Amino acid sequence: MSVAVHHVLDGPADGPVVVLSNSIGSTLHMWDPQVKPLVDHGFRVLRYDTRGHGRSPVPSGPYGIEDVGGDVLDLLDRLEIGAVHFVGLSLGGMTGIWLGQNAPERVRSLVLACTSAQPGNTQMWLDRVKQVRAEGMAKIAEGSIGRWFTREWIDAHPDEAAALREMTATTPAEGYTACCELLADLDLVPGLPKITAPTLVISGADDKALPPDHGRVIADGIAGARFEVVDHAAHLGSYEQAERFNQLILEHLEGVA
Repeated sequence: MSVAVHHVLDGPADGPVVVLSNSIGSTLHMWDPQVKPLVDHGFRVLRYDTRGHGRSPVPSGPYGIEDVGGDVLDLLDRLEIGAVHFVGLSLGGMTGIWLGQNAPERVRSLVLACTSAQPGNTQMWLDRVKQVRAEGMAKIAEGSIGRWFTREWIDAHPDEAAALREMTATTPAEGYTACCELLADLDLVPGLPKITAPTLVISGADDKALPPDHGRVIADGIAGARFEVVDHAAHLGSYEQAERFNQLILEHLEGVA
């Protein structure tokens, strides 16, 4: 059953809508570096907190990818929005893949960033669930920052790193673990050829969580998809290399328009 996720709208009321979908352990604020550039180019930006995260409801797990994808469709219906450009990172990118496969009429284009169609590492995700249930989110948050950013970025931006670490530390444990369980056995690879939306896949060269090989599988599976690898970017490449990500996203969206 869908839940009414928390959302924020920015930009002109008549602009083409771009939906930004967050990673596990984050909120819609992970997209702060993208909002102004998109709005300045005439887009209406719709950000939301994935269920179990931020200010969205936290239903009991487990969650399926059809649940987080269904929440997006419910949000668009509530706002009376038809087809959108969809930009997702990590879990948000997987949500975009599901939408492209199951609701193609609602997807004008896709940007799939630092993500995977089959994350793998099943036992790692299940071990993380056990750790959160035993110890809470604080230790997870410390590890997340080390995956999200390169050490050079963390050392150069200690205040931002601390704020982003707190974003994960304050994520509801139930929402986080339910999404971990979702990721543990997810496999969207067989349906990749069904996606017809113009697609850009972006990977971070230094992403140890979901290395570029994952992005390549997605790009190879979607007809006509463009694949880009961004240097000096770990898992939250949209934040660490915001200028380059913004350039790629805008090129893609304006090319489709």
